[in-house]
Amino acid sequence: MHVDGSCHCGYIKFEAEINPNAVSLCHCTDCQNLTGTAYRVTVPAGKEGFRILSGEPKLYVKTAESGNKRVHGFCPECGTPIFSRDPVDPQVYGLRLGTLRQRTALRPTRQGWCRSALDWAMNIESLPQSPKQLAR
Repeated sequence: MHVDGSCHCGYIKFEAEINPNAVSLCHCTDCQNLTGTAYRVTVPAGKEGFRILSGEPKLYVKTAESGNKRVHGFCPECGTPIFSRDPVDPQVYGLRLGTLRQRTALRPTRQGWCRSALDWAMNIESLPQSPKQLAR
């Protein structure tokens, strides 16, 4: 599936070829911390199918619990996370679902690091819903 996306401010724009059945949700504490929320949703794109059309992402290298390093690319202007990849010879880019224009057509098919999941994040169906911003 061909997808395209951008950061919040529009400085970084990109396109990619993805498998829409490979969307995953990660509950690890690194993803919670790096997103500022309960989990991260990602879809992989092979390096040959990923292309940055405009802008230059800022790169941050994090070290996982395993000791493995992972490069995170984000917009230097607005801070939007765009992708993650291996630090040396990346073959796959983990695209951040929220940056994709086609995100409503992409549903997670699996979730990982559930041992770190916030207990409420595993089922939010019972929460009251509002079509727009909640009143304060």
